[in-house]
Amino acid sequence: MKASIPTGTSGLLSSVAESAFAAGVGFLASGILLAVLGKDPIKAFYYLFEGSFGSANNFTITLAYAAPLILTALTFAVGVRAGLFNIGAEGTLYVGATAAVAAGLIHLPFGIGLLFVLIAAGAAGAAWSIPAYLLKSYRGVNEVISTIMMNNIALFAMQFVVLNYLLDPARSDKSASIPVDSRFPTLLPPNLTVAIFFSALVCFGVYYYLWQTPGGYELRAVGLNPEAAKFSGISPRRPMLYAFLLGGITAGLAGAVEVAGTFTPFAIYTGLSNLVNFGFNGIGVALIGRNHPMAIVLAGIFLGALQAGASSVQIAGISFEIVEVIEGMIVFAIAAPQLYRMFRRRLK
Repeated sequence: MKASIPTGTSGLLSSVAESAFAAGVGFLASGILLAVLGKDPIKAFYYLFEGSFGSANNFTITLAYAAPLILTALTFAVGVRAGLFNIGAEGTLYVGATAAVAAGLIHLPFGIGLLFVLIAAGAAGAAWSIPAYLLKSYRGVNEVISTIMMNNIALFAMQFVVLNYLLDPARSDKSASIPVDSRFPTLLPPNLTVAIFFSALVCFGVYYYLWQTPGGYELRAVGLNPEAAKFSGISPRRPMLYAFLLGGITAGLAGAVEVAGTFTPFAIYTGLSNLVNFGFNGIGVALIGRNHPMAIVLAGIFLGALQAGASSVQIAGISFEIVEVIEGMIVFAIAAPQLYRMFRRRLK
């Protein structure tokens, strides 16, 4: 079965050309907006790219932002491959991060501690995805509704857990920190850790599963044509379960990456502020990457660069809110073609 992303040379060039054109449209539209607001778009874009790639330290910040985004993007992408709109990565990330911090309280030797943290986060994420699967599979509840509800439940439930069970005794604004032996090793201080390579490795694993295993074939078959897949003897419930579980694992791992492999204090702030929006932004990464695991790596770095450069753009006298609008316009322009194709296929 062919992937929905073109695999031939012409198809690849077509996708690259489409993305490049869409990016140009996004930058042009945001430049026009800046000009209308009386700002210098050239200066703004200069600071945007300088803040993302202008120095080794800036580039490490870009990669630090990208690592969890890549994993939450996989949650949405795997769901789409199975014909689902799973937007529950935001809440599942909260659950995974909380499980990672809790697992880190058990002091284990270097390597084993990190493995335990990752297993705890992935398992918690998978478990959190099961209610949405049950509601979809046995009661016909739309996964968009159920995952939105689960996101809100996760937010307040994990706040309760952090405040009542995981709070740092020395600081009231954050949870206990994950021990050094349970963190991702640092490659280039202060921000670049092995987490970015771990995220890329997970992408490769998901790609291999989807395209090189019978379970992955069934998942994609159900997503492309559920009636034909059912006629071929493929039960839709099993691929759906795999899609929810795999998406839960990747989002849970994203939570672990954020609290064990990116920024200090390697903990969760009591309001979960250092975790907010990584799940939702992952949807944009998945759309930019055409829901393909390998393309998601580059898409994650691209969006990570936009987020890393956002603070630098404010040097040009542009408010943070306008910077967010600019980022949204660029991301939407690039993601719009894939979003259109997804809705057109779903409405057929």
